[in-house]
Parts: sequence; C-alpha cells; structure tokens
Amino acid sequence: MHPKAFLDSCAELVKLCLTFEHPADAVVSRYFREHRALGPRERATLAETAFAVLRKKLLFEQLARSGSGPKERRLAILGFHGPRDFLKSALSEQEKVWLDACDKVKPDELMAPHRHNLPDWLAQALRAQLEDDFQALADNLQLPAPLDLRVNTQVAKRAEVQKELAKAGIVAEPTPYSPWGLRLQDKPALQRTEAFTRGAIEVQDEGSQLLALLVDAHRGEMVVDFCAGAGGKTLALGAAMRSTGRLYAFDVSAHRLEALKPRLARSGLSNVHPAAIAHERDDRIKRLAGKIDRVLVDAPCSGLGTLRRNPDLKWRQSQKTVAELVTKQAAILDSAARLMKSGGRLVYATCSVLPQENEDIAQAFSLAHPDFMPLNVAEELERLKVYAAQGLCAAGGQYLRLWPHRHGTDGFFAAVWVRK
Repeated sequence: MHPKAFLDSCAELVKLCLTFEHPADAVVSRYFREHRALGPRERATLAETAFAVLRKKLLFEQLARSGSGPKERRLAILGFHGPRDFLKSALSEQEKVWLDACDKVKPDELMAPHRHNLPDWLAQALRAQLEDDFQALADNLQLPAPLDLRVNTQVAKRAEVQKELAKAGIVAEPTPYSPWGLRLQDKPALQRTEAFTRGAIEVQDEGSQLLALLVDAHRGEMVVDFCAGAGGKTLALGAAMRSTGRLYAFDVSAHRLEALKPRLARSGLSNVHPAAIAHERDDRIKRLAGKIDRVLVDAPCSGLGTLRRNPDLKWRQSQKTVAELVTKQAAILDSAARLMKSGGRLVYATCSVLPQENEDIAQAFSLAHPDFMPLNVAEELERLKVYAAQGLCAAGGQYLRLWPHRHGTDGFFAAVWVRK
C-alpha cells in the first residue's frame, strides 16, 4: 500500500478506537474483516499504531496541539509503529518539521499526566499503593506485553516444545515462575506451527497460569471454573487433572464459551463440561452445592492489570464501573462458595490492580464466612515449587499480587481458602 494511503488507514482505525464504544481489540478485528486485502505486516502495523495511541493518549494529545490537520492523523503519526522513513514519505514538509520537534521533547520536560498517561482517578489509586514505584509501573504499562504460552503437559514437555519452536525459527524462553510457560518477545504466526495444531501450546499469560496452578487440581476430582470465559484457565486445570475427574466450565456468556470449543478439541481433554448459566444462582449451581473439590472464581473485573494488552480499558473504565463490579464480585464469590465440600479449596482471582476488587473482597468474604480458612498463598506456591514465591505475594504472603513492572506478568490478584 502507498505510504499516504496507509497512513490514512492508520488514522481511520485510530479514530474508530477512540470512540470507546467497543473494546479496541474488537474494533481492530472488525476493521481487518472489512479490509481483507491487508497483509500480515500491514495489519500488525495498524494494530500496534492504534494501541500505541491508546497507551500514550494524554501525551500524544498534548503534542498534537502544536500540529495541523485532522487530530486522528496527528495521533496516528505520533504512534506510528512502522519504519520511520516509510512514515516520513507520507508526510508534508510541515508535518516532518512538527514530528521532529515532537521527537526532541524530553520526558523530564513533561507534566505528570503526560508521563504516566493514566486517567487521574486511576493514577491516584495506583500512586497510593506504590508510592515511589508508581512511575515504574506507569512506564511499563505503556509498553506492549510479551507473548506467553502455556505448554499442554498432556501432550508434551516444556523443554521439548521449546526445541520444536526453535526449529521453526521461534525463540522461546521458559517463564521464571510458571512450570508450564514459555515467553516469546516476538509475535509469530503461531497458528501455522505444528505445536499449535496438535494442541501442545496455548496463548496464556504467566500470571494466569499461576492462578490455575494455585487451584492445585488433582486427578479424579470435581472442579469448577466458575467464570470460565474463553477457557484459558479451564484448559490448564484440565491438563493438571490429566483429563480425569469432572471439570465444569461455567459462564453467563454462551458466546464466550463457544470460543472454548475449538481450543478444547485441540487440547485432547475429555473431562471438560462447558455450560452456560443464567446467573450465579442458577439451578445448575444449586445441584452441585457441597459436592465440589476445587473452585476457581476468576471474577469479572476492571481488567486494569492487563493495560499493556488492553490499553483502552483505562479510558473505558471509571470509578462508577468499578463500584458496580465490586458488588457483582462479592455476589459471585458468595454463590461459588456454596459449591465447596468440606476440605475443598476456593480460589478468588482478578486481573485488577485495585484493592477494592481484591483485598477488600477477600477480607469481607473471610469475615462473613468463618467456615472458610484462608491459606497463606506464598506458602502454597512454595509447596508447589514456584520460584521466589514470597516475592509474588503481599500482606505477609496472604495474597498473590502480581505487577507488570515487578514480575513481567499482567497484574493479578488471588486469595485462597479451604472449607473447614
């Protein structure tokens, strides 16, 4: 595509994403469906340009004020993810001068919002938790996340898959904490690899893998993934169970569960039973009350721990939406707890970094349910032979607390209880 036409496409996609009417990844996917002539490299550049604008929206909007032409074009120029000479060949002389001036702006010359690129309410909440470490997190959240894979231990061993990918020209390194994980710095076409086709690998962040590990599901047990979604953790649990026992994948979205079906077929698992439920008090839940060995509640949350992958969330969420989610999270956890048999393990998790969705929910649950004994997560991770377990946890090891800038994972929280 000619550079000028391609830059126009970038500006068009940026404009669509900035309406915030739908998740950015859905907007990008729809754009690609409507423009099927785009090649893989063009698609990658378009997507990364749009996401760069979302990551650094406040800074780019400030810099764009000194330019001319449509705002979305100026933002696309600032966020352009392709070769610089290609970009400049699409610019007027005036735009080139403006872009060179923008490039000379130093970070220490910027105001705080243009350095952290977060809405004020979120910046305040994170600064209250992290204090001097806040800017390190903010800087990290403006970078793309690496691509993590989970090796399906039903099919292959991690070292074998690492060698197999290397032969295909894909460099992968073992994740430091998850025993199942491999990390890629690039984003190759995994679906074309034999490892993907035969179900040996699934895309899953290392932090998400650790949540599944914490469930500590065993052969022959009855296990529930209460908010299964597209089933990433479900598949990890099924493999840990060695495809034995019975694993229920519940979700209120039948559409999301549909996305599990092809992944389930590839995995080779035969113990997974997906089921759409109407709500957390569905009759299916009542029939299983007191019968389940392990329950994972990966609760609907703000997703603010995933801003490297989903930067639009910081502009689409608000204090009001978080408050609404907190009410829902508490109700879901209460309902899931009814499933547990005596001695059963309950895991509550989110991919949020906000205390009100995490520690506050866990503490309120413990107070309201004296029949559930909290477990020290750091001790559990040590028992599971996870490297540097104490450093992954907070509150004296009571909770899993993963941070992108400290651990290289998405931001995750988990609390664990055993029913007395």
